[in-house]
Amino acid sequence: MEQAYHTVGQSASLLSALTWAFALVLFKLSGERIAPLALNLYKNTIGLALLGLTLVALVLLKLDSLDSLLSHPPDELCLLVLSGAVGIALADTLFFHALNLIGVGLLSIVDCLYTPFVILFSWLLLSETLTAYHYVGAGLILSAILVASRPRLPVHRTRAQIVAGVFLAATSMALMAFGIVIAKPTVEKMPVVWSTTIRLAGGMIFLMLFARLGGDWRRHWAVFQPSRAWRYALPGSVLGTYVCLLLWIAGFKYTYASVAAVLNQTTVVFASVLAAIFLKEHFGRRQFAALVLALTGVAVVTFGAWLWAALARTGWVG
Repeated sequence: MEQAYHTVGQSASLLSALTWAFALVLFKLSGERIAPLALNLYKNTIGLALLGLTLVALVLLKLDSLDSLLSHPPDELCLLVLSGAVGIALADTLFFHALNLIGVGLLSIVDCLYTPFVILFSWLLLSETLTAYHYVGAGLILSAILVASRPRLPVHRTRAQIVAGVFLAATSMALMAFGIVIAKPTVEKMPVVWSTTIRLAGGMIFLMLFARLGGDWRRHWAVFQPSRAWRYALPGSVLGTYVCLLLWIAGFKYTYASVAAVLNQTTVVFASVLAAIFLKEHFGRRQFAALVLALTGVAVVTFGAWLWAALARTGWVG
């Protein structure tokens, strides 16, 4: 039964990565018209509204109730809010600042720090330990990301700005990893929709506070006026902040946080394939090699337990 839960969690994490890759294509198209912070506000608002409607539907259909939420102590709910504030509001804000400083290419390399940070915090806070095949699979997936990415130093940036951008990106990855790891014990005990909603609500509250900073804060809210940019921003938000987030939380709920993080990182490879299909971006031997490496890594992480058990029965491993 435990292995079945892990399989569900791993499948959810992989689907989350694929869904986010589709959302990234749509966000890239909408990002040509919408500023990063405004887009973040927009997508989180859409996601929160859809999660609220989902909860109402579940309650009306008697598939869930408010009691399932109220049965949890206040400190667990506060932990989810804190997780959202750290992992969504603060981490995303630093992420977008880094994006402006160092660009997508270099940022995709720094993004590889997410998995090691999750593994580190899972070991420190949750006492998780991984087996050899998990590390092999993680190594293959991270290698795929490095192969797929071609970092180009941004023009018109000083060395100090590039160093600052890399530091902000690394800090963002650490905060994102810390935010989800501290929430995992609560996520495991709470229904997925409730935990996802509370976490996103916590992030949204602090994100709105960030958006209020500065003298021109009103321009961030102009995104909610209907425009042609919604053609891509709306479906991107449904996929990226509703479907993807539910799958992402489910992945962390049902399997090890470290394994979920490894599978989440396949987004970079999936995004390169989808960008080639829908955005006509280049997809050559480097990207193909990365795809093969990533899929091999996914197979090792997902089916490694059965392979390891089979090898143990033959006496190849202890």
